[in-house]
Amino acid sequence: MTVESAKNSILGPLYSQDRILQAMGNIALAFHLLCERADPNSFWQPYIQTLPSEYDTPLYFEEDEVRSLQSTQAVHDVFSQFKNTARQYAYFYKVIQTHPHANKLPLKDSFTYEDYRWAVSSVMTRQNQIPTEDGSRVTLALIPLWDMCNHTNGLITTGYNLEDDRCECVALQDFRAGEQIYIFYGTRSNAEFVIHSGFFFDNNSHDRVKIKLGVSKSDRLYAMKAEVLARAGIPTSSVFALHFTEPPISAQLLAFLRVFCMSEEELKEHLLGDNAIDKIFTLGNSEYPVSWDNEVKLWTFLEDRASLLLKTYKTTSEEDKSFLKNHDLSVRARMAIKLRLGEKEILEKAVKSAAANREYYRKQMEEGAPLPKYEESNPGLLEGGGADSRLPLVLRSLEEEAGVQEALTLSEVVSRAKAAENGPMSGQNSIPNGTRLEKESLDPEERKRATEDAKEPLESPEGVGEQL
Repeated sequence: MTVESAKNSILGPLYSQDRILQAMGNIALAFHLLCERADPNSFWQPYIQTLPSEYDTPLYFEEDEVRSLQSTQAVHDVFSQFKNTARQYAYFYKVIQTHPHANKLPLKDSFTYEDYRWAVSSVMTRQNQIPTEDGSRVTLALIPLWDMCNHTNGLITTGYNLEDDRCECVALQDFRAGEQIYIFYGTRSNAEFVIHSGFFFDNNSHDRVKIKLGVSKSDRLYAMKAEVLARAGIPTSSVFALHFTEPPISAQLLAFLRVFCMSEEELKEHLLGDNAIDKIFTLGNSEYPVSWDNEVKLWTFLEDRASLLLKTYKTTSEEDKSFLKNHDLSVRARMAIKLRLGEKEILEKAVKSAAANREYYRKQMEEGAPLPKYEESNPGLLEGGGADSRLPLVLRSLEEEAGVQEALTLSEVVSRAKAAENGPMSGQNSIPNGTRLEKESLDPEERKRATEDAKEPLESPEGVGEQL
């Protein structure tokens, strides 16, 4: 069942006229599913009968279950999912009742919010991309049998065989007859699993929490930092991730923090100094610190930032563990509490790791240990901030970034930075999104704004819950 088959079904005439159905394949697939469910003679009835009658996606959460998500990073996306799904239902209810091309749809006399919620959740938890018949592009599909497989840690071993026109999946391990077969859904966080799939996966090796960071434009060294970051292919403001596994930060986040905490002299070295290219290449390599002082600063900042985020939760990890152990909870409430506990555990590990690194580099600095030398060009690997994929660290000028200002020459960068020193800027203490290196410098209102910024999602996940 695909968007292509939807075009050739009873939904086709309305699809050809409605821009939302055309632009959002997941919604078209949801309505295709509803129409086929309403037709007792549909070819798809045997498949539809295997689908759950309800799901554990947030769209099915009761109020107290949603309340358990308070303070989590996922709660913003959950509310967006509620809002967007309700708006979509209201829009399509009117379309079905008034549009001339909707007259023959089997939904006209009975199209409830519960129907739409079910269809949305069915597609959201099961949709996959496959090639169209001519192989020129991809389309969304529901794949019977294969979509029954549950998730486990591993690698993606599924592909599409164009020659035989079939989805093929290689088993992650040997299975005996009667054993459940698992597949790997991808490098998704537990927040993504809860929001879009309706489950929490214990020991998720790809679990992570988001942390939004950026160089303040009021920083007197902003121009120099922006140039160094641009040459490393890193934006001046982005959402990074703190990971469940060690190390807790990616090479890209390490590179950003190093530039963020650089002194003016260190920035000049990376722009004008000998071996500046190699210095850019090694920004994301943990084996080659910029300086011991820089390492102490960046790990201190990360420790404080993660500690600040931990303070936004209304319960502690110990309280969550006790609550899970001693209360009879619904599946969805348990899932919500495990999600907020998982976020806190990642932040706690980040705090612990940052503190250990801070003390290690402080000791290196106090003992006057020599810095490791990088001798040959060998690009480090940076992790992409949006998808957590591994990408090579490359040199590039600002004009290669669509929509950004023209690149500055090195002399312009340095001269602008020097000119900024005479202005009303407080660069050395300038930290992104209103945070400071010293936690105590934040008043309650600043603390609230800083943590909200830090927890702001990069973008709304693509899917059925997308805004109209």
